[in-house]
Amino acid sequence: MTAPLRVGLVGYGLAGSVFHAPLIAASEDLVLAAVTTGNPERAAEARAAHPGVRVAARPEELWERGASADLDLVVVASPNKTHVAVATAALEAGLPVVVDKPLAGTAAEARALAALAEERGLLLSVFQNRRWDADFLTLRRLLDEGALGKVQRFESRFERWRPQPKGGWRESGAPEEIGGLLYDLGSHVVDQALVLFGPVVSVYAESDVRRPGAEADDDTFLALTHANGVRSHLYVSATAAQLGPRFRVLGQGAGFVKYGLDPQEADLREGLRPEPGAAWGVEPERLWGRIGAGESPLTGGGIPVESLSGDYPAYYAAVAAAVRGTGENPVTAHEAAAALDVLEAARRSAHEGRVVPL
Repeated sequence: MTAPLRVGLVGYGLAGSVFHAPLIAASEDLVLAAVTTGNPERAAEARAAHPGVRVAARPEELWERGASADLDLVVVASPNKTHVAVATAALEAGLPVVVDKPLAGTAAEARALAALAEERGLLLSVFQNRRWDADFLTLRRLLDEGALGKVQRFESRFERWRPQPKGGWRESGAPEEIGGLLYDLGSHVVDQALVLFGPVVSVYAESDVRRPGAEADDDTFLALTHANGVRSHLYVSATAAQLGPRFRVLGQGAGFVKYGLDPQEADLREGLRPEPGAAWGVEPERLWGRIGAGESPLTGGGIPVESLSGDYPAYYAAVAAAVRGTGENPVTAHEAAAALDVLEAARRSAHEGRVVPL
């Protein structure tokens, strides 16, 4: 049996402790060998949750003794502003890298990282876990089957009701922090739209700071026109007092409407873990979407569509295969750069009040 790949995780905040560390530990192909955090409380949490893990204060400690001495893969889950520098250092040390979204602050930086990885012959992958949400997998299946006919409009909402800002770098207005919902939740909804409907030719956006005391955008709308004619309307908000449908997809033959979020994040936050052979990412029937035409699903229109199970573990299984040369990179840096093209255009559109061509 092939030994699992040894993973060094940079950062043990929300992304590192809730998403990456549990998914790495649950994989038969990976082992969490090291974690970096300068926070003593988080260091203690990492040791308690993952007995035997080595904890370092600085990312550089993971590869100072040589790339192959201790690790086979580095995962970057530190604050957004550090992604490029840490990924660059790891690649230059000869290590394959996974970076949490957004890969970088600009598409140019993302493409420079992609070029470095290609030059070194190393994997550079971006953690876009929402491609493995139950609702997204179900929608992809419906589109592949042609169940809606030719799609005309795609509506996607990632909305929350958080009337009081939490603070921290994610809500900082400082440009170097790359905070705000456009680059946070917007990275997810834009990536999903590109996966489903391909390249974008123009972007219009409205971006606001709604909450008293907030510094970064907390209520943003994007309208994308895809090269194939589909229009994507994307909403990300922390100020939605009533949540809209997660997806509303309108085709020439039928529409699909889906409420509620994939359960995997909530389960991971509660300490649940995916285990081989056990149910994971399963949505209750009350959250299944409905497909039909001519009537709202809220008044009984359409028929329910059983959700496929969400599968975040599939991302790291694909990463392990890609590192070993037996599979493809599940999310490439070039795909991340294309999404950043859209996010940069959206920021410019919101600032200038106009449609921005790509």
